[in-house]
Amino acid sequence: MNDIKDILVIGGGINGVGIARDAAGRGLTVTLIERDDLAAHTSSASTKLIHGGLRYLEYYEFRLVREALKERECLLHIAPHIIWPLTFILPEGPESRAGWKLRAGLWLYDHLAPRQSLPASRALRFARHPAGGILADNIRRGFSYSDCWVEDSRLVVLNAIDARERGAEIRLHTSLSKAAVVDGVWHAEIETASGQRETLLARILVNAAGPWVGEILGTALGLHTHKSVRKVKGSHIIVPRLYDEDFAFILQNPDGRIIFVIPYEGSFSLIGTTDIPYDGDPAQVQISPEETAYLCSSASRYLRKTIVPADVVRSYSGVRPLYDDHAANASAVTRDYVLNLEKGPGAPVLSVFGGKITTYRRLAEHALQLLEPALGKAAGQPWTATAPLPGGDLPGADFDRFLHQLLSQYAEFPATLLRRYARAYGTRAERILAGHQRPEELGEDLGGGLYEAEVQYLVAHEWANTLEDILWRRSKLSLHVPSGTEQRLRQYLEKALSKR
Repeated sequence: MNDIKDILVIGGGINGVGIARDAAGRGLTVTLIERDDLAAHTSSASTKLIHGGLRYLEYYEFRLVREALKERECLLHIAPHIIWPLTFILPEGPESRAGWKLRAGLWLYDHLAPRQSLPASRALRFARHPAGGILADNIRRGFSYSDCWVEDSRLVVLNAIDARERGAEIRLHTSLSKAAVVDGVWHAEIETASGQRETLLARILVNAAGPWVGEILGTALGLHTHKSVRKVKGSHIIVPRLYDEDFAFILQNPDGRIIFVIPYEGSFSLIGTTDIPYDGDPAQVQISPEETAYLCSSASRYLRKTIVPADVVRSYSGVRPLYDDHAANASAVTRDYVLNLEKGPGAPVLSVFGGKITTYRRLAEHALQLLEPALGKAAGQPWTATAPLPGGDLPGADFDRFLHQLLSQYAEFPATLLRRYARAYGTRAERILAGHQRPEELGEDLGGGLYEAEVQYLVAHEWANTLEDILWRRSKLSLHVPSGTEQRLRQYLEKALSKR
């Protein structure tokens, strides 16, 4: 008979991998299944920020903002290679919130939780600030504050790697067909993309399926709850870089929404996001022409440069699985998470509703706290707040010092390549570079600095199998590589995977 796992996690987004990592680190036996790739949907379609959520203060979400601000400091220290500070400029426009309200909100933002690494907000006069040359002439003052940038899909992958290294089993391209309780144990029927079927046994199910959490409960488990997910589509556009400075903008629209304009991947700017109710298949979500026009006009309202849909080089959309608090406006729906523990027909199932990428680690801790009584044994103490994610063990959590050491050690390599490796892999860049003195020793350059050695690493250690896995979710090289790279990479992957 199959071994009985303590926990079976359904869903390879940020909440699922966060729970799997935390549980495995406490000595519990864990299997995680994901029907697609890690971060294939919502978790790779975020605005890529670790932030408290300044606008949530308008909805009196003080607990959520306080927790998120605390997590901002924590995550910055355990993953300094993929998370770093980012300054935001908040202009006062003709249709923005009143200056006193902005000042009060920023004061709260500065003081709701201790700040260790980031500067406080401050008032700005744009005549004496570089933003003045970027913003329209009629916008003369505003504020600055700080939050953090995150490589969102890499955050998911690193949590999954750490979970695996602590004993969890991570099974991708594997879906749950149905599950039932037999003698107090979940019998979960799973199926791989190739059609192979198997039954897994687990004491507890964790339903972290994101937009599909209700489908898992109702269809696969035959359970029903009064709690539900409200699906909200958020779309982003990528355009050629709009300005040379390193700061981002947070812009207020006449409809009360805000959008961000953020320097992205060196040569681009990221603009987003929208908030639109969505009833379709989350796997097929796409930006609409109306959303593209909205984002272009929202940014153009503030910037000297006019952005038009023809400027868009790429877009992406995701479905946020928000907890349905019955708010009339999609933008007002809570971003807080709700954990629903049910005994089910004799065995527990924990469902995750809502949440945001910033608070995933605390969500996981809360999940383990809820599950401990049902496990029938001690689940160990919380540990993830100080344990670096893979590659994040930089000396002193100092990325610049680490990069300087890498540049000195591998002086024959292009600085741009080493910087990308340092950002993506942190100290684990050595696993690609070790033993090599020149770039050509990394194998063929498939285009844009994507060498065979890196692809081999991604296939062997990060579950990469497809072009999208490598060029979009494990990196953003799809924005940079020349024509022909995709074909060469496809041929390389076909050959490498055929040897398995």
